Amino acid sequence: QVQLVESGGGLVQSGGSLRLSCVSSGSIEALNTMGWYRQAPGKERELVASITAGGNAFYADSAEDRFDISRDSAENTVYLQMNSLKPEDSAVYTCNAKTRDFKTIWGQGTQVTVSS
Repeated sequence: QVQLVESGGGLVQSGGSLRLSCVSSGSIEALNTMGWYRQAPGKERELVASITAGGNAFYADSAEDRFDISRDSAENTVYLQMNSLKPEDSAVYTCNAKTRDFKTIWGQGTQVTVSS
């Protein structure tokens, strides 16, 4: 079973940047779409960005023009570059992957806190 491990979260001031990493224990070339979700206290989990095996990216409206998702097959890693961060971006960010046999894998999450 492939495992996903996130890192890169932390505390940053409003307007700052963070880069989240999601490392797969197996080759990401064996995975289909991978994405980043977030959940803030009292709110439902929402999709932030996703990227297909072919490199096509999707962004939620809240992330468009500020975030960039990429995948590096050599590093078995998916990145989420977050710029111009706002306090409302504070949440636990979790990596997600769809396997070729239609299973869904989740990481443990990493906390992002943006101070005003």
